[in-house]
Amino acid sequence: MIEQDAARGEFPGAGMPVDAAPDSSEPTGPGPLGRRFFRPETIVSFLIALAILVFFFRRLDLEPAKIWAVIQHVNPWLYAMAFVVWYGGFWLRGERWVKMLGQAGVDARHGYHLPSLNGIVEILLLSWFANCVVPAKLGDAYRAFLIKQESRVPFSKAIGTILSERLADLAVLCVMMAGVAVALFHGHVPAQATQTFILGGALILVAAAGLGVMWTARETLHRLVPERFRGQYANLHDAVFSSLRRPEWVVGPGIVLWLIEGMRFWFVGAALHSGMSPLVALFIALMGALLTTLPLTPAGLGVVEAGTGAVMVHVFGMDPTLAVSIILLDRVCAYWALVGLGLVLYVRRFRRLARLDPAPAPATRTAGLRQAD
Repeated sequence: MIEQDAARGEFPGAGMPVDAAPDSSEPTGPGPLGRRFFRPETIVSFLIALAILVFFFRRLDLEPAKIWAVIQHVNPWLYAMAFVVWYGGFWLRGERWVKMLGQAGVDARHGYHLPSLNGIVEILLLSWFANCVVPAKLGDAYRAFLIKQESRVPFSKAIGTILSERLADLAVLCVMMAGVAVALFHGHVPAQATQTFILGGALILVAAAGLGVMWTARETLHRLVPERFRGQYANLHDAVFSSLRRPEWVVGPGIVLWLIEGMRFWFVGAALHSGMSPLVALFIALMGALLTTLPLTPAGLGVVEAGTGAVMVHVFGMDPTLAVSIILLDRVCAYWALVGLGLVLYVRRFRRLARLDPAPAPATRTAGLRQAD
């Protein structure tokens, strides 16, 4: 109820920016997250993830008792560092997004009152949580929905900045993966990793082609869009390109954030005394991040475990029990802990909004009905 009201532009206590008058044709985002979680496509995506995980575990002929024995010897301090490093990166993500929003004209000068950096980080964590519990990367749309809810930022502007952020991160990811592969394999990429590179290359080509068409055929596309949505398309187009006006603000933090992914995975491996080198850890972490782009399951659940596990065992020759132990602890850090944290933030946010917009008393409702009659 609260989320629906906010999506319609009825969130109480938020100032209306001078250049953001309500528009009934403006997209409102994905709507309440709880309903999405119980839809058939979400349930099917989790069943697919479960099937992939069962197939992967059976193929490696793993014994749960041996995996548990390895996990019991984890170094808690090094494992804790994996959490500190990875979750600390969300403040860098938040700072970068604020700068990108400013480049797109979403700042105090244009009448928008954005949340504090901690508030932006909360929105990011909630969007990552959404990606972990629903398929098709709907968490990105949920992020745009939340910033619209908080600051009345047009959904089309917000999603434009998120789109450019994702495309820039994808490009940096693929370039870094290629560089690490050259250093590790001297240009001869094993067959087990080739498919991931093909996926990355295909995504880059599609993204580049899409941006090229948007840039060169703006007027044509503007005419093709139905008239009632032309304003939103203009917002989207301008946000995508204006937020990349200072690419160093996007690419620089992107490089650091991908290095943080590698550091997280290295700390998990070090906590289990794997002897894995930082370069190998970075390659595996980047590969896992690329696999999360597949919209088949939430946050690549099942796909990431199977893909990275195959490379760790068949390419780097790691013991299957140790490899799976590292993957499980890494996913606890970057997936399951995020689900738990996101659920707490989601419930807290819902309760806070409920206090701001309490349901009318029964007498009030009755009076309203009588007046309507």
